[in-house]
This record gives sequence, structure tokens and C-alpha cells, in this order.
Amino acid sequence: MLETKNLTIRFGGHVAVDRVSCAFAPGTLTAIVGPNGAGKTTYFNLISGQLRASEGSVHLNGTDITNEAVSTRTHRGLGRAFQLTQLFPNLSVVENVRLAVQSRRKQGLNLWSVWLDQRNTLERAHALVERVKLGDRAHAAASSLPHGDQRKLEVAMLMALEPSVYMFDEPTAGMSVDDVPVILDLIRDLKSHQDKTILLVEHKMDVVRELADRIIVLHNGQLVADGEPEEVIASPVVQNAYLGIAPTAEAA
Repeated sequence: MLETKNLTIRFGGHVAVDRVSCAFAPGTLTAIVGPNGAGKTTYFNLISGQLRASEGSVHLNGTDITNEAVSTRTHRGLGRAFQLTQLFPNLSVVENVRLAVQSRRKQGLNLWSVWLDQRNTLERAHALVERVKLGDRAHAAASSLPHGDQRKLEVAMLMALEPSVYMFDEPTAGMSVDDVPVILDLIRDLKSHQDKTILLVEHKMDVVRELADRIIVLHNGQLVADGEPEEVIASPVVQNAYLGIAPTAEAA
């Protein structure tokens, strides 16, 4: 469903992502891990269109989307949640989600919209708000929510877009212990849909072990490991580069 081929970006003399080739299949959750500065978020930005590649290409369902705008990629089915929340702060929780539902259905804000479609859109928005456990805050301004609830709202907006590819960049970062299970349960539910592809950047290895079908490791912008979670986590290159454990003489 999603593939990068020799994807590269340079900032001056620094190569932040270096010829990364990787394919992601439907029905799988791939965790992307690596030390700080490894290029994980930059790789995400190249895939979703926030950055333009210096070399290489991005393909979605066989179509080269390398030069397409973020909005075009979104309408093609590429959905992205960020490390920092991307909300309409002065709108209510349900209005934020309603706009995302409306965007997915390509409805305009005009007097000619069919009343039934508008009602269905609002019902869908309320259902998603309930699903992320924000029903009691549906009419509160997004800016008034604590950080954990803002992350839940962003996931609801992402789900409203009904993408075929979900990209989560540290979805539990800064969340309280009580809030984390809500997000993880939502990701588990999305994973159960075999037509969805999920990419997850995450530092918490317990989360990675629980959710991932596959782990890829970036280090200094390069893909250095790719495989099943237990195999990758146990590999010397990951023990050294990601966990900071020097390989033993036997492993070396």
C-alpha cells in the first residue's frame, strides 16, 4: 500500500534521511524506532508531504505521490497525527471533528448543503468524540482541554478522515498514565481492520512490543534493521544504537 524508494533529504551538508527504501503492507503495524536525531520524524514528514525529498520517491497504492501536496495525499488516504497537536483551538471538540468529517466527505460550508447530510455529519462527529472518551467535553473549546485530551481529539479527527494509512508520531507523548490506554485501545482497534496500514513512531518499548508486527530502525538517517519485534530488539545494532548497550564479543 505504501512504499518509499531511496528516500533522501539533505539540509546543507547534513543527510537527515539517507536512501531509505521500505514497503508497508495493509493489515500491519510497523513501529519506527531509533535514537533521538535518527531521522524518524523527518522520514514521516517526507512521506506525508511536510518536507520535499532531495532524492527518491514515495508511492501510495502504486501511484507516485512524491511531488503532491499534503492535502492531496490526505485525500488519497494518507492520515498523519503529529507530535504536537494540530487543532482549531477556538472551536469546540465536536466542531473540530465535524470539520474533519466534512473534509472527508468534501462538503462545503454553504446554504445549498442537504440538511440530512449535515445531520449525518454531525452524528458521525459525535460518535467519534464518544469513541475517544470526550463525550462530556464535546462542546468545550479545544484550547481548554488538557494535553492528553487534545491528543485524543487529534486521533478522533484523524479517524474522521478515514485514511487507508495511519501515521502516528509518538501518540502517547506527554500523556498521563490514565490517558495512554485510550489511545492504545484505539490503535489496537484500527489494527484489527486488515485493510489499514499503520506506522508508529514510538520511544516506549513496551508499547512497541505490544502493538508492532514489525520494527524498522533508523540510525543517522539510515535503515539499519527491519524485522519481527523480538528479533530486531535483540539485534546487536539495536542494542547499541537505540538502547545504548554495547554488543558483547560473542554478538560482535
